[in-house]
Amino acid sequence: MLRTNSQHYCSSFQSRSRIPRHLFFLLCLLFASSAVTAQQNYKIAAVGFYNFENLFDTLDTEDVRDTEFTPTGSKVWNTKRYQAKLDNLAKVVAELGTDVTPDGVAILGVSEIENRSVLEDFVKHPLIKDRNYQIIHQDSPDERGIDVALLYNPKYFELKGHENLFVELYRDGEPDYTRDVLLVSGNFDGEPMHFMVNHWPSRSGGEAASQPARNKAALVCKTAADSIFAEDPKAKIVIMGDLNDDPISPSVKEVIGAKTNRRKVRKAEFYNPMYELYRKGIGTLAYRDAWSLFDQMILSDGLLDERQEGYQFYKVRIHSPRYLLQKHGRFKGYPFRTFGGNEYLGGYSDHFPVYIFMVKPAE
Repeated sequence: MLRTNSQHYCSSFQSRSRIPRHLFFLLCLLFASSAVTAQQNYKIAAVGFYNFENLFDTLDTEDVRDTEFTPTGSKVWNTKRYQAKLDNLAKVVAELGTDVTPDGVAILGVSEIENRSVLEDFVKHPLIKDRNYQIIHQDSPDERGIDVALLYNPKYFELKGHENLFVELYRDGEPDYTRDVLLVSGNFDGEPMHFMVNHWPSRSGGEAASQPARNKAALVCKTAADSIFAEDPKAKIVIMGDLNDDPISPSVKEVIGAKTNRRKVRKAEFYNPMYELYRKGIGTLAYRDAWSLFDQMILSDGLLDERQEGYQFYKVRIHSPRYLLQKHGRFKGYPFRTFGGNEYLGGYSDHFPVYIFMVKPAE
C-alpha cells in the first residue's frame, strides 16, 4: 500500500497520459514522487506469468520424454545445473513488481515445468520462501511431459476451485496431445476472480499450418469464459500464458475476440493490453533476429469498468533487465536462455516474464 499525493503531479500526468480519466488521480497517488500525505489509501497488486523454459528434474521418469534432461542425457542435466536453474528463476520472480509492491507477484502462472516436485523445490528457495507460495498443478497429457501451473500467495488469494481443461487435437486422424488449460477460481483479496494459465501448441511445421491447433486452445478459453460470464457478466478474468501467437494472431484477436482498444471493450469481452507493446516492436522472445510477443495477459471487461468496485487494471509490463539478455554468441541480444541446443549457457529462460498491476481503494 502506498501513500502519496501531489496536485501538480496529477495535472502534469493527465496532460501526458491516455489513461482513462477516472484513473488519473488514483495513479498520481500511487506513483508520484512527492511525500505529501494523501487523503485516501490505495492497494496495488501484481499478477504475472513466466515461461520457465524446461524446468525438469534430473530423474528419468517413465512415460515422460525427459531422457535428455538427466545426468547421462544429451544436456548433462545434473543437480548442479538444476540448482543453478532454480537460483536464476527465483532471482527473477523475486524482483517482479517489487518496485511498486513489496509483496511482488501475488499470482504467478508458469509453463514448461515437468511436475509438481520442481515447483515444490522452487517455492522453497530462500529468495521467495517468505511469500509462502501455494501450488496448483495437475499433470496434462502433453507428449513432452511439460505442464502449466499456478502459484499464489495466500495473503492475497483464497482458492475456491480449479480444473484442467482438455484441448482436443488430432494429427493425421490420431490424437495429438498438448498442454491443458488450467482454470483457477477464488477470491483475490476478497473479490471473485478467475485465472486461466496457458501454453498453446507451438508453431512447429509453420505458423499457418499449426494455427488451427492454437485456435482450438483459444476456443477452450473462450468457452470457459462464456460459461463464467453466463453466471456473472462482469466477472474478472485473466487469461495468461505463452500463447505461441502474437496479439494480432487469429487465435487471440478473432477466437477470444481480445480488443486492442480498451474503449471498445464491452460487457463480457476481453482487452489485450499487450498490443501497444507489440505495435512498438517490443517482444518477449526472439527467433531468427525477430521479436515476438507470445507471453500475454488478456483481461475481461470486469477489470476495466470504472463503475465496478474492487481491483482494476492499471498497467502491463515486460520484465527485461540487462542481465536477462544474452551478452554474446549467436543468441546475443536475445533472452538469456539455459541451453542453446545442447550447449549449456547457464541462463534463465528463452522468454521474458510479463505482469500486470491492479489497483483499488483501500477500505
